[in-house]
Amino acid sequence: MLESDSQFYAIGILEPLEGRGRTPEEANGPELLGGLAEQTGGRAFAAVNPAELPDIAAKMGIELRNEYVLYYSPKNLAHDGKYHRLQVKLVKKAGLPALRTAFRTGYFAPAQ
Repeated sequence: MLESDSQFYAIGILEPLEGRGRTPEEANGPELLGGLAEQTGGRAFAAVNPAELPDIAAKMGIELRNEYVLYYSPKNLAHDGKYHRLQVKLVKKAGLPALRTAFRTGYFAPAQ
């Protein structure tokens, strides 16, 4: 997924915690989906009740319609084919609400 240059959005439909015993794989599912989505600049949502799905879909739509695209040009122009990490920082301005970033955590440099 890191090489696809696309955002990954996921919806995990989970059983309530008081439901049957979860396997370790089921228990780690939300964290796994969240990690995958975060690496691509996307987001993962969890639903315990199918009635939550329309609200989650609406939130996903709002996020996708309110994106800003930032351009990044690396100083290191080496064509090494390696994965290079990125970091984005926001400066909080007084009087404005808190902002949340979602960005790809890195990129693969061309191999040639």
